[in-house]
Amino acid sequence: APLQGRHPYDVSKSCADLIAQMYSLTYDLPVCVTRCGNFYGPGDLNFNRLVPGTIRSALKGERPVIRSDGTYIRDYFYVKDGAEAYLFLAQKMDEMPIHGEAFNFSNGLQITVIELVNKILALMDCSDLQAVINNEAIKEIRNQYLCTEKAKKTLGWQPQYPLEQALKETIAWYRNHFPGGEVQ
Repeated sequence: APLQGRHPYDVSKSCADLIAQMYSLTYDLPVCVTRCGNFYGPGDLNFNRLVPGTIRSALKGERPVIRSDGTYIRDYFYVKDGAEAYLFLAQKMDEMPIHGEAFNFSNGLQITVIELVNKILALMDCSDLQAVINNEAIKEIRNQYLCTEKAKKTLGWQPQYPLEQALKETIAWYRNHFPGGEVQ
């Protein structure tokens, strides 16, 4: 989220950043701020979110629904990369004078909503299921993604999971746990 968020969700993220940095500077606590792309991966049961919702729709043989016009750009971040980034940062906090710093973590790949949906459908051999585009997104940021250069240069961090591999692992998890897309 931008540090000068204008939407309620973005403002809440900006405030959390400032509070964390205040605790580090005021009380000398070992705190760093992390900002991550939109998480996705196995175990996400919020089917209103794009990745699990698209996979579930495809498993049910239904067309996935896109709330926006499909052209919004996002930065999707595999949950395994996120967990590894947090652990990596915690280790670096013991080794480097970085308390109070903020770091962005993502895979660095900006992709439109429709591109991601089509990639998921292709990986599931369901390309015939054309997404329903509702074009109902209001007051959402059109292009939202992160620059990870500081994490790469300062910490030496790199994401480990390419998008296609991460999506394949995610799809396999849902196929295994929800055959036919039905939540038990």
